[in-house]
Amino acid sequence: MNRRTALAGTMALVTGLMLSGCSSSDSKPELKVTGAFMPQPVSDMAGGFLVVKNDSDISDRLTSVTSPISDDVSIHETKNGKMHMVKSFEVPANGQLTLERGGKHIMFMKLKKQPKQGEKVPVELHFEKADPIKVDLPVKETNHAPMKH
Repeated sequence: MNRRTALAGTMALVTGLMLSGCSSSDSKPELKVTGAFMPQPVSDMAGGFLVVKNDSDISDRLTSVTSPISDDVSIHETKNGKMHMVKSFEVPANGQLTLERGGKHIMFMKLKKQPKQGEKVPVELHFEKADPIKVDLPVKETNHAPMKH
């Protein structure tokens, strides 16, 4: 009986240590942003596009975007030709969130100024788990549409 009790206790301790190592609440996803841009706006609204890459085993969610260019910045998704505001977008573990024309995107309403091609628009991306990421969106020509890979 003594051996079984000792073995059971050791197994419980090892299992507990393994689980706590795998689910550390201090862990944050490793996110980086690529391909960011804003087409030059032709009205007081604009769209923002980018890719959030997640090189970790922890998924996350993009929950909001802020920018000094507008007090009304939100995230939207276009489905069946209609644009809808959403609360968040998933950034999958070992995957990416792609914000692109005709799909998921950032929407800037009531622009304080109209950025011109060649300028950069600062934004801050806010996530559920990861620290905020500051990104400059280069302003491209109005019809800019990068090639998909």
